[in-house]
Amino acid sequence: MVQNTGMLTCPFCNPRPEEIVLASDLCYARYDKYPVNPGHLLVIPFRHVAGFFDATDEEQAALFALVREAKHLLDERFRPDGYNIGVNVGEAAGQTVMHLHVHVIPRYTGDMEELRGGVRGVIPERRVY
Repeated sequence: MVQNTGMLTCPFCNPRPEEIVLASDLCYARYDKYPVNPGHLLVIPFRHVAGFFDATDEEQAALFALVREAKHLLDERFRPDGYNIGVNVGEAAGQTVMHLHVHVIPRYTGDMEELRGGVRGVIPERRVY
């Protein structure tokens, strides 16, 4: 794993053209190198910014516009039954790459035994309520 000490070592800065699946002026989408499920995409601002709350209003809007485009692309290519969309902000929340990225995770019927709780699963014992 690349250590994130700045833009020169950031794995999300300066993406290779072949990695980019979708793009806008402010952000791009690429497949996750360690996917949770088939089709797992990351939506990433081009500008190096650590977390969601550090992004500008324009970047946040662009990220979610691209999330919508990603959903349409994934519907066509993978036909999932649902989605989880998430952002880890800070080490305490599990962020390991300190460059903002939004996970778009396709979900498929049967990919987990107990689905209830969805994103609440970040703390497993509190997922099911």
